[in-house]
Amino acid sequence: MYFDELDINDDILDGLDAMNFVECTPIQERAIPAALEGRDLLASAQTGTGKTAAYLLPILELLSRGGYKENKVNALILVPTRELAQQVDMLLSGFSYYLNISWIAIYGGNDGVAFTQQQKALCTGSDIAIATPGRLLSILRTCDIDMSGIGFLVLDEADRMLDIGFYDDIMEIMSHLPKERQTMMFSATFPTEVEKLSQKILHNPEKIKIAVSRPADGIDQGVYLLHESQKQPLLLDLFADPKRHGKSIVFLSSKQKVKEVYHALRRLGVRAAQMHSDLEQAERSNVMLDFKNNKFDVLIATDIVARGIDIDDINTVINYDVPHQAEDYVHRVGRTARAGANGEAITLVTPRDKQRFDNLEKFLKTKVKRLALPERIAQMEKPVGENAGANKEKRQGNGGKKRSYGNKNRRRPDSKRGGRAQQEGAK
Repeated sequence: MYFDELDINDDILDGLDAMNFVECTPIQERAIPAALEGRDLLASAQTGTGKTAAYLLPILELLSRGGYKENKVNALILVPTRELAQQVDMLLSGFSYYLNISWIAIYGGNDGVAFTQQQKALCTGSDIAIATPGRLLSILRTCDIDMSGIGFLVLDEADRMLDIGFYDDIMEIMSHLPKERQTMMFSATFPTEVEKLSQKILHNPEKIKIAVSRPADGIDQGVYLLHESQKQPLLLDLFADPKRHGKSIVFLSSKQKVKEVYHALRRLGVRAAQMHSDLEQAERSNVMLDFKNNKFDVLIATDIVARGIDIDDINTVINYDVPHQAEDYVHRVGRTARAGANGEAITLVTPRDKQRFDNLEKFLKTKVKRLALPERIAQMEKPVGENAGANKEKRQGNGGKKRSYGNKNRRRPDSKRGGRAQQEGAK
């Protein structure tokens, strides 16, 4: 389906045309018509599928038809991180370029001036507010904000918000909103907490599930089986010649590990930068700008900020730690081989993580090729075999039964539709 086949006005279509948006992705094709009919939505959609447009476009169309109060907030979009709020803000500016629509992005990590501006925008009324739950609550608790005009509510990446611990915050925000509204909820997975929340805030929703995604064909995936003590030496060996891998991202499970690896690479002389939650927002923005402008070669990041990375020319992704969920793996490696390009994805797997990686391969329905450790690294420890994880389980006394290493059925929808790089990474 093409966007001009949808029931949206020419001003919005002009904005889409200027951004080179022509053909709908699967989530857009199914969600936009249902949203235009006023239906609540419960949609399974992952980062990279174009879901931001799936909720922004119908909201813009319905607001442009009139009938909403000028001095109140009419639509609220809740997102888990400031990086995502910034991305939605950026897309909204393009989609609404030819419309007389106002909006405000509300998130922390900035100064008191920004906080005051956000307060004022909520008090005087913006058509759309994009907000992280924590920052929005801090404003609602300190100011008498009238939220009774909200006719649209969106929860984007609901599972991620609940993982961070925003359930109570979300429910407190709900207490400020009118019961009569259209609510759209997007979540990559549907654990118990998401199901519980959907039952409380949605009314007879249209349920949409998109097919499971797999890494792009252009990604050359490989895995090193090794011990924890070999990880950093291997990484240093891989980046001894940074040009061999080009622009790269290294994903780690914690900010402490990010800091350790960052300093190790810097001591080696690698042009590297770090991204984690301890950095101020201005610092994060500067890091991303410098990365886009090729001022350094390697970005070392945690997953919590990974969803703010939207760069097309990344050659290599390295999973220093095995992701806990399959969709996180797909999201990470999807930072390379974008817009039809080729890329490389390398994962470092220790005996502790071997079973989880086996589950990941079952999800991918493929055996990721094993890579040979450099001789110097291999000599540091005994080789790690394919059955390393299974032996450990038996020693721990669970009768040889397989352990559960996260929800291996978590899925993420296909992000490839029409070869349009503009939509990949938009959400």
